[in-house]
Amino acid sequence: MADQSTPGATSQDSPAAPSRDSSTAAGPRGHVPAGAGLSRRRLLGTAGATGLVLGAAGGAVGYAAAPSGAVPLTSLGSGRAMFHGKHQPGITDALQARGHLVAFDLAAGAGRKEAAALLRRWSATAERLMAGEAAASGDTDVARDAGPSSLTITFGFGHGFFDRTDLRERRPAALDPLPDFSADRLDKARSNGDLWVQIGADDALVAFHALRAIQKDAGGAARLRWQMNGFNRSPGATAHPMTARNLMGQIDGTRNPKPADPDFDRRVFVPEGGEPDWMAGGSYAVVRRIRMLLDDWEKLSRTAQEHVIGRRKSDGAPLSGGTETTPMDLEKTDAKGDLVVPVDAHARITRPDQNGGAAMLRRPFSYHDGFDADGVPDAGLLFICWQADPSRGFVPVQRKLDRGDALSRFVRHEASGLFAVPGGAAAGEYVGQRLLEG
Repeated sequence: MADQSTPGATSQDSPAAPSRDSSTAAGPRGHVPAGAGLSRRRLLGTAGATGLVLGAAGGAVGYAAAPSGAVPLTSLGSGRAMFHGKHQPGITDALQARGHLVAFDLAAGAGRKEAAALLRRWSATAERLMAGEAAASGDTDVARDAGPSSLTITFGFGHGFFDRTDLRERRPAALDPLPDFSADRLDKARSNGDLWVQIGADDALVAFHALRAIQKDAGGAARLRWQMNGFNRSPGATAHPMTARNLMGQIDGTRNPKPADPDFDRRVFVPEGGEPDWMAGGSYAVVRRIRMLLDDWEKLSRTAQEHVIGRRKSDGAPLSGGTETTPMDLEKTDAKGDLVVPVDAHARITRPDQNGGAAMLRRPFSYHDGFDADGVPDAGLLFICWQADPSRGFVPVQRKLDRGDALSRFVRHEASGLFAVPGGAAAGEYVGQRLLEG
């Protein structure tokens, strides 16, 4: 789960990176510098901060420019992502320490009118909470003492949403159901859904506060279908920013595409003038609950684990040599004439140049949901990947993995969803307004 197109990779452990396309004077790509426009809550949450600005210029998922030392914990609450912008938050922002994924189905009798009212409520709540403010009504005070803590809230629509709202003719072709894969052991009760919400924050209470507010705002318009909780390493937990590790102990996310790449927008976002028009600036999220069979994995020697992945466990460098970012030499052989990077190594199979250029932006969370009766951990990855078209991103890579990935013996896909995530809301708009009122 180490390379660019991997279903199951994590991004860099870095200070919170800003939303990519903000039109405000908020600082680099959408974050408000510490001390600018402080709400009362934000001021309380950042008292004693050292003045380091989270999301320094150049910050991005997987490759964030950052201070040379660890980020002081007292500064974590001051990170702020912007709700309004060309793209929704939670796509190009750096991984947060805590995440919640939740899906809803529209309630019986609810249609387009009720869906529009719900998205209007959710958008208003998201804007307030991401600014470190209380919910407009019925706030629980859970996050009273905290700053925004890089909170992001992202909304998407599932395949069934368009049937329920009588908008079938506006459903994107890219939202057609994913094909079946041999590694799938999917629980339908924990898959798909009419509406999907992704919540991330660098503080667990801030994230829970947002989850509770979103659930309460659903009211009678939508009912909960499933909910999953995830986590990542906290920013500042390492001596210097680095690519994160997954629960297998692997450095994971080395080749994630970067916003600075010339083809980044083309790969990740639907362009202006694309189809359908209401998805301009949006993206498609594939969500998979991937269980890691950790007991089996941990029985392997370190050398065997490295051959499964194709990279060194210590520093993420390819087995062909160099550092983490050194291009992998797929033709290099050892003294016996054997390939140094095995033919079924995960990092070899998932490379874009081995998949017709297929690429996706991965932004996952790890999860641990306890142990079964035999003491086996229910743990793994809440895999989330973003692409302009799943048929050119996730699908070809997963099909290739199905045909002979060495890692497949140690993972199991247990839930799945595909969601159309529209572009960001302009000031005065709510997410999805161009679809629901167009």
